[in-house]
Amino acid sequence: MLARRIIPCLDIKDGQVVKGVRFKGHEFIGKPIDLALRYRDEGADEIVLYDITASSDRRDLDLGWITEIARHLDIPFCVAGGIRTREQAIAVLSAGADKISINSPALERPELISEIAEATGSQCVVVGIDSLKTDDGYRVHKYTGSEASIQNTQRSSLDWAREAEARGAGEIVLNCMNQDGVRGGYDCEQLALMRQNLRIPLIASGGAGQIKDFIEVFEKANVSGALAASVFHKNIIAIGDLKKALKAANIPVRP
Repeated sequence: MLARRIIPCLDIKDGQVVKGVRFKGHEFIGKPIDLALRYRDEGADEIVLYDITASSDRRDLDLGWITEIARHLDIPFCVAGGIRTREQAIAVLSAGADKISINSPALERPELISEIAEATGSQCVVVGIDSLKTDDGYRVHKYTGSEASIQNTQRSSLDWAREAEARGAGEIVLNCMNQDGVRGGYDCEQLALMRQNLRIPLIASGGAGQIKDFIEVFEKANVSGALAASVFHKNIIAIGDLKKALKAANIPVRP
């Protein structure tokens, strides 16, 4: 059985790491390089760095901080935010990232997924899905980096995940917006449904509050990895302690 991954996520706004609740009310946490190195030393399996306003601001990523982080990290890291072309994706990977993640730009132009996958390989292409439970079921939202820009696309989250896989995505990160930042546990029901309908790795995001939440999402939803932010940023859960608990629960993890 493949080891399950523990993935801290660094949401970056104006050059600083921030964290909100249900994608709103962001507070500043620290510098990206400082947190990336801290999580490397604590035993993270990989790190996601997400420029949360790049897409809504219609601007390009600053490759400088990607290069700086790549010089210091010896674990995989994924970069997200504002990647709208194959050329931009290649530039981010050339700057040192191991993967790129696309979200709103892929919703604007779904063929972007296959364009990047054909150029770099599906293993480098992650599609992030910001999914909110509504009266019509789970619906995909875009431009979620700013309260003023969030839009409901009216697309079914499951249908979009299937399409992303068919177009060449190598991994899906499901951001469960109802759970984001409230530390009430992952949305295992939605994640399990998604897992049953995908062949590629699925990463859970949104809701971690206690160690038992990680155990539960691996056992109930069979996800490949669990992404979290505030519980790591605020020292509520130490990655070393989390991995010990997962191992004790017979969930395979890397040392």
